[in-house]
Amino acid sequence: MSTLKEEIDAYEVVKAEKVPAPTLATMNDATTDLIATGIENKALKTGDKIPQFSLPNQNNQASSIADRLDASMLVITFYRGGWCPYCNLELNAFQQMIPEFESAGAKLIAISPEVPDHSFTTQEKHDLSFDILYDKGNEISKEFGLVFTLPMEIRSIYDTFGIDVVGHNGDESFEMPMPATYVVNQSGEIVYHFVDPDYTKRSEPADVLAAVKANS
Repeated sequence: MSTLKEEIDAYEVVKAEKVPAPTLATMNDATTDLIATGIENKALKTGDKIPQFSLPNQNNQASSIADRLDASMLVITFYRGGWCPYCNLELNAFQQMIPEFESAGAKLIAISPEVPDHSFTTQEKHDLSFDILYDKGNEISKEFGLVFTLPMEIRSIYDTFGIDVVGHNGDESFEMPMPATYVVNQSGEIVYHFVDPDYTKRSEPADVLAAVKANS
């Protein structure tokens, strides 16, 4: 089975063939600018406690983080939206390893600013067996220190790609979370974190599983 990085690398090759070089350069520059802000240093990290919260899932059913932690450790992954190919690759990669995560004593949840109708579509499209929680206005992502505003030049590029960020998120803020993955023990403490302002970089599920096993 391919690693997530291998799948992303393969996608990058296809992307470079299809997207004009000036567009790619603008996208890369925006990522470089975001990295330069040091935004990842503000995010929650290993050793921190996560906030307590309750969010609706893709079926509009309330889901309490406290109740989930009562039952097991959690793997929490934040993603931008079902329109993002990197997010889709990541969600699929985690889905393939759900049996291993559950055997190790952890459940997985995903969190996105996408409205439930869109997250439901994402779940169905990829046959995901875990919940996608709706973080309206990125309120919980902000508590994790993950949120940034999409630059104007990237909004224009996404428009040409047919990506309707406003429609997906149900607001006009153009805010979104950096991709991030956390392993949280039953005391609510983060025992593993991956946060990267480069949206093409994602946590490798095998590394996340190793962190679960090391802390179970």
